[in-house]
Amino acid sequence: MHNFKKLKIWDESMLLVSESYKLTRTLPEFEAYGLTSQMNRCAVSIPSNISEGSSKSSDKHFNKYLEDSLGSAFEWETQLNIAYNKRYLSKEKFNELEQKIKQIQKMISGFQSGLKL
Repeated sequence: MHNFKKLKIWDESMLLVSESYKLTRTLPEFEAYGLTSQMNRCAVSIPSNISEGSSKSSDKHFNKYLEDSLGSAFEWETQLNIAYNKRYLSKEKFNELEQKIKQIQKMISGFQSGLKL
């Protein structure tokens, strides 16, 4: 078992949740039940799966939750691209957030590689 609050991947993904909520507050109102909701659910899913998986009794079971977390990270990246393509955010903000999500994806993958499966 791992203490999720001591995991850098959890810390970084919690910061992404804040960034996601900050970004989605700027999206058009008509996106409230679409892109806004989906982006925030995905962002929340990343650290949620890390914390839930950390309670499992084996690294094999934890890895399944890390896979789900990684999937949500890729899904969030896709939604970020959609938001950018719709011109809901600047190129600079897009680049900043894209770099953050890619870093989280690498961190999760790297953490998975260190597990004893």
